[in-house]
Amino acid sequence: MQEIVEFFTANPVQYLATVGADGKAKCRPFMFLMERGGKLWFGTNNQKTVFAEMQENPYVEVCTSTPDFQWIRLGGKAVFEDNRAVKEACMNIPLLKDQYQTADNPIFEVFYLTDGEAIIADMTGNAPTVVKL
Repeated sequence: MQEIVEFFTANPVQYLATVGADGKAKCRPFMFLMERGGKLWFGTNNQKTVFAEMQENPYVEVCTSTPDFQWIRLGGKAVFEDNRAVKEACMNIPLLKDQYQTADNPIFEVFYLTDGEAIIADMTGNAPTVVKL
């Protein structure tokens, strides 16, 4: 788990893929928020299309890479939880504080991924690291 957190923290722009209402893949920039309680947390706005897509089909994949072509692919089921402690901790992230102002903003949603795995790999041909969620 720590390797995943370190990878996402060092590479702060990730890309989240969902299945759109049209049944086609949709991908957009996203941001890992934190690890808390053994869970990898992300956030979104419940007014966005991505939120509706995850309500319809909660299976998503997040990926990012380093400048030297190491990458991580993290897939799993998005579980939305009204977790006050996580939302409060998110207010220490300037981008989220600016966007939502307070942890009790009704459009601010947090979720974690479960029932999946992370694959960390590179271009060397070495076997990838696999971490089960």
